[in-house]
Amino acid sequence: MSNVENWIEQARYDLETARAMQDSGRYLYVLFCCQQAVEKVLKAMIAKRSNEFPPRIHALMRLAEIASLGLSEEHAQLMRELSNYYIQTRYPEEIPALSARITESQSDGILTQTEETMQWLLSTI
Repeated sequence: MSNVENWIEQARYDLETARAMQDSGRYLYVLFCCQQAVEKVLKAMIAKRSNEFPPRIHALMRLAEIASLGLSEEHAQLMRELSNYYIQTRYPEEIPALSARITESQSDGILTQTEETMQWLLSTI
């Protein structure tokens, strides 16, 4: 399996995990897994286009830029939002308050947007 295929497989796994977290009511982790899925598909794009290992960064907008990906405002907004949740979930003291602010509806909406964005991203590889 190629490096690109590995990134894609992991991205799909993270998206499936996001759906499982939605079904179990762990909404903060839905957003974290969505961020991971998008990050990994962007890294697959970078690996495919450059034939090099993608950078070890997590900022989705920066990865999209490196991948020379033109984003709609809707896609850019989703990537900025997901990047914020990635950063915040790294600090355990912030998790309870952050978790309390995320509703089922909000989480489901972001998951749906991520699924649609992933389909688009995968179609460009």
